[in-house]
Amino acid sequence: MSTHKPNRLANETSLYLKQHANNPVDWYPWGPEALARAKELDRPIFLSIGYSACHWCHVMEHESFEDESTAALMNAHFVCIKVDREERPDLDTIYMNALHLLTREGGGWPLSVFLTPDLRPFFAGTYYPPDDRYAMHGRPSFKKLLAGIHEAWVNRRDRITEVGQNVVQHLQGMNELGASDTAVSPDLLSNALGALRRSYDSRYGGFGSAPKFPHALELKLLLRLNARFNDPVALEMAKHTLTSMARGGMYDQVGGGFARYSVDEKWLVPHFEKMLYDNALLTTAYVEAFQKTREPFFQQIARETLDYVQREMTAEGGAFFSTQDADSEGEEGKFYIWSIDELKQVLGLELAEFAIKVWGVTPRGNFEGHNILFRTLSDEDEAKANGMSVDDFKKKLADVKAKLYEARSKRVWPGRDEKILTAWNGLMIAAFAQAGSVFGEERYLKSAAAAADFILNNMRTPEGRLFRTAGVGQPPKLSGYLEDYAFLADALVTLYEATFNPKWLRAALELAEVMLKHFADKNGPGFFFTADDHEELIARTKDLHDGSTPSGNAMAVTALLRLSALTGRRDLAEPAERTLRGYRDTMADHPAASGQMLVALDFFLGPVQQIAILAPEHDKDTQRALAAIRRQFNPNRVIAFHDPATAPPAELAPLFAGKEAVGGAVTVYVCENFACQAPLVGAEAVEKFFR
Repeated sequence: MSTHKPNRLANETSLYLKQHANNPVDWYPWGPEALARAKELDRPIFLSIGYSACHWCHVMEHESFEDESTAALMNAHFVCIKVDREERPDLDTIYMNALHLLTREGGGWPLSVFLTPDLRPFFAGTYYPPDDRYAMHGRPSFKKLLAGIHEAWVNRRDRITEVGQNVVQHLQGMNELGASDTAVSPDLLSNALGALRRSYDSRYGGFGSAPKFPHALELKLLLRLNARFNDPVALEMAKHTLTSMARGGMYDQVGGGFARYSVDEKWLVPHFEKMLYDNALLTTAYVEAFQKTREPFFQQIARETLDYVQREMTAEGGAFFSTQDADSEGEEGKFYIWSIDELKQVLGLELAEFAIKVWGVTPRGNFEGHNILFRTLSDEDEAKANGMSVDDFKKKLADVKAKLYEARSKRVWPGRDEKILTAWNGLMIAAFAQAGSVFGEERYLKSAAAAADFILNNMRTPEGRLFRTAGVGQPPKLSGYLEDYAFLADALVTLYEATFNPKWLRAALELAEVMLKHFADKNGPGFFFTADDHEELIARTKDLHDGSTPSGNAMAVTALLRLSALTGRRDLAEPAERTLRGYRDTMADHPAASGQMLVALDFFLGPVQQIAILAPEHDKDTQRALAAIRRQFNPNRVIAFHDPATAPPAELAPLFAGKEAVGGAVTVYVCENFACQAPLVGAEAVEKFFR
């Protein structure tokens, strides 16, 4: 590595940008200085987008960006800009769409895009090697690519200009949605079920072939499709996939939590980075699977995942960090793998033999001569195979995990990106709140509340506008995007329903108001990715599909529909309904990329239960009644609580109008389709109804 003076990225707060601060490349962060410099020098921009836990980003940095001769080419002919996709998803979305338009291929990171000084993309790709090893696959060496782009810039500028203009025209046209008066129906859901069945891997679970991603949103959708259509196959697909993932190497068998994806079809070898959003979305899928099936294994995985987040991904102020890297000591996965000798050294002979049998450890290994821990049997079958009771097996396995975790903690840890992202925190707040509610676990509710307080108190302006990101001990920066508002608003509804503290409901409504004012398309359905006062870019986009996180539009619809059902406000429901209708064709044509919008559609089609609970807050019968309601899988409902000793929150006055606690006992009103059933009086009646 060069020992020259650090470049401009040394002053950034992003870990990903700082990782490139000592490159010999004359990197700029995205901003006025870089953009003005490109125009002043009349040079194309090389835009490199990635994130701190991205393995191939690290590879390209080491091979090319740390190389003095490559850097000299870059510095001589380009203005080089480095962007953290997690901080600037607006730029990532625009230029990833440009990649799709230019290549008709799937994307990925690092994202490598060449732009004119006025930001029009004319060439795009992902990883490029330092030599011609992949030339036969249409991937030249990075140096040859740089030379070719420079030659074209000098000699074929007209062609570059034409390509850039065409790409921008297509990008600007991608916001066109269907008519907002188009009807939506359950046919969209049955169509999605058919599509998921066709892509389902009946042997190993999941969808498609390697590499396999967890598809948490589609798994949650399957649980809803099972409930709507009484389809046992939908439930079996969800159960099989959730079970296979949690037994596989994609799940950290020692410390809990999920890696990004599996490189093989069996869920054995993960891409080892752990992302906050995956663990949030998967936790909610496991919680809902537990509600649906009552299988303890699903609760166990949800708990272990949240315990991992509490232990390793929680900042001092209560918010959640973003990612853990795949690499440690320069090797992918080194932190997580084991040899037989290591197991014997840590556990002793008897426990090591037990661990070897449970996780299928071999002298040859299953990953580059080492072992990724991987289970093939359930606890019950393993207990039988070991001649033990299930309880004794679980205790012994817990002892083994604790010893391995302690030993592993002495290794060099993977890097951790400690930036705090509002949207991703929203997803994890929802996961902790939902799990705390369903499992009756107070410490999970406290984690959700602490993170929500941190975001609302530290990452919001006095005018109620959200920031996107903050570093530990550093002020927040960058204006929030649609997903920041939508994910957090939806999470706060979940947190209200888990705690019945009205401050969370009020905060969700405040965010919804900002979202409607600054992000809604005033001339058509849907919401823009950026606010109306955001930095002007070459296109103001709408996210049409889910990516690694849910579509901001889909989560906005979800949050607005839930808030409307709680408060009775039609001004919240109407833009959500328009958006659903506008996305009808997208849901029909691309159901596998529309999981969250289809979840929102299922809620919209209902029937939606409005559950109003009047009861003394700390009464034992109240807690019995709440536990019965929360155990049941019924995602198409909203729940509100009011202690008759106080006035109901003004926001919930329509829901509680004309309702009272009969005889002072816990009383539950269940309403749907504009009609309420006879009140359920007493905990026993509630338990009977919500069995």
